[in-house]
Amino acid sequence: MKKISLILSAVVMTAMMLSSCGGVASKEVTIGKQVWMTQNLNVDKFRNGDPIPEAKTDEEWSKAGENGEPAWCYYNNNPDNGDRYGKLYNWYAVNDPRGLAPEGWKIPSDEEWSRLADFLGGESVAGTKMKSTDFWADYGGKSGNGTNESGFSGLPGGGRGGDGTFGNVGEFGYWWSSTEFNTFNAWGRFLVYDDGSVVRDYNNKKYGFSVRCLRD
Repeated sequence: MKKISLILSAVVMTAMMLSSCGGVASKEVTIGKQVWMTQNLNVDKFRNGDPIPEAKTDEEWSKAGENGEPAWCYYNNNPDNGDRYGKLYNWYAVNDPRGLAPEGWKIPSDEEWSRLADFLGGESVAGTKMKSTDFWADYGGKSGNGTNESGFSGLPGGGRGGDGTFGNVGEFGYWWSSTEFNTFNAWGRFLVYDDGSVVRDYNNKKYGFSVRCLRD
């Protein structure tokens, strides 16, 4: 464990750098050979300037998913949640050819997420190093917070189901990848308040998850 910590401290940039994210200053961190944003994406326009539709009502969100159209929302449709957790996007926004990620960035593929977990010691232990040191729920008298040893600063932003239902803020953090699993599902990663792993899983493209960008 001590050896891994020494390796991480030597490679991870603890001094965060500022970059432009859709016109807003965003922090970034180098983990291994990858450069990640340390904040969830919070843009309402595609890279080409076209607006991304906001879906507030359950009906609007469900309809966008059924039609395979891009959509975003704040958790519980509360803009205050955007300040901390960013926006939730369905996978149709992630995969839109107009580009969800700002210039110079991309949505990480399934393989690129795996590369991050491998560098941090593997899926079974990487989650603790990726989770932020605050905002995670307690369990069994223990804190669900991580060490954020990696600088990734993963937050429990929760998600939105295909029917528009919100859930799991404070308990889970979900992030899309750019990699399709099949016609209905796409790969992603999630962190859990009561576990130290980072979980690879596929979910319905209609769902609303956070997005974290990687340097292109």
